[in-house]
Amino acid sequence: MREKITLKKPLIINGAEKTELTYDIEEISPTLFAQADALKKQAAGQKSVAVTPAVEFDFALHIYLGFAAIIAINPEITFEDLDRMKGFDLMAMNAIGRNFTLKVEGSQESNSDTCSETIPEPSTVALPNSNDGQ
Repeated sequence: MREKITLKKPLIINGAEKTELTYDIEEISPTLFAQADALKKQAAGQKSVAVTPAVEFDFALHIYLGFAAIIAINPEITFEDLDRMKGFDLMAMNAIGRNFTLKVEGSQESNSDTCSETIPEPSTVALPNSNDGQ
């Protein structure tokens, strides 16, 4: 699903100032995912990584996956263009990438008015209080 992000700090891309960028996390390909991971490692100065964090907690990867969601539907934009992004715009990219890694197909928002599980009765007996004998 195509969405738009409004940049707090505009970027110059291909000679034009961009204040909004469209993206679609459903269009991230395996190649874009691999490029995002490789660029994340390169940016961190990692040549080889013995321990890879779970994708859900790989916050730097989330930024590059946000970039990938933009590039997927805007092939004229490159990772190098987006790598000039700064500040709160990076946090927006992080949220886009995090939403991609945590998305569960067919899940729905939970309704806080309904209980989603059965809570068992306490296994200990309540102690009598001073009002029980009256």
